[in-house]
Amino acid sequence: MELRGKVGVVTGGASGIGKSIAAALVAEGMQVVISDIQADRLQATADEIGATAIQTDVSKAEEVEALAQAVKARFGAVHLLCNNAGIGPMGMIKDLTLNDWRWMLNVNLWGVIHGVTSFLPILRENADGGHIVNTASMAGLIPVPGLTAYCTTKYAIVGLSEAMAQDLALEGGKIGVSILCPGPVQTDLGNSTRNRPAELAGGLADVQLEDSVQFQDQAVDWLSSEATAKLVVHAIKHNERYIITHPFMAEPVERRNRVIEEAFRTEAARRAETAE
Repeated sequence: MELRGKVGVVTGGASGIGKSIAAALVAEGMQVVISDIQADRLQATADEIGATAIQTDVSKAEEVEALAQAVKARFGAVHLLCNNAGIGPMGMIKDLTLNDWRWMLNVNLWGVIHGVTSFLPILRENADGGHIVNTASMAGLIPVPGLTAYCTTKYAIVGLSEAMAQDLALEGGKIGVSILCPGPVQTDLGNSTRNRPAELAGGLADVQLEDSVQFQDQAVDWLSSEATAKLVVHAIKHNERYIITHPFMAEPVERRNRVIEEAFRTEAARRAETAE
């Protein structure tokens, strides 16, 4: 995908990975719109990197639809959507309330669904296609203690993206799909509750990744958001499906897959014995 002169939208673009992706896309010559729930921070970031700011709460379908229509009205088209907005508070399963689940699902999963629903028709209008990047996580490929709600949304985003890519391929169109699966990246994810709706108060809490159960016995191998953004831009240009920030984390993914494969072999052996 050629980026220069195209129009891109990045949700959660006021900070962290979203901000760095937006800045990298501006550097590639794109017209970039960033959205975020924090209006003041959003505008400051837009002014800093040379983007257009539109405040949006991705958990609300009507606001995402308004974002899509505003971008189309201003620029005439959208070629790239980065569904990046997300939250990452932690909590053990025994402490989660229904409000915790609602908040996590509303932002992380419904935010992506809203983005796809509102922007895909606009991307499909492009003769030369477009691209969608959905931000999942390594926690969408492997289970992580203390992140049950978060893992639920990120596993769902991986499945949504993989199936959507097959749907689009069957259409014979030119819309690519990439799934960003970050490991430890320096972002504001550890300060998610600053934007938590008062009516969805619950037990999830901000925990810095280095203080989490996952990393209690090892150092965190941090990657900058700028380095992550470079991987995203490369994936968009080359239509790569998975964007992996920490290749050394392949082992736990492979271990999980081996357990699943063994379950298939075990059942196949049982059926073979029964047939005899």
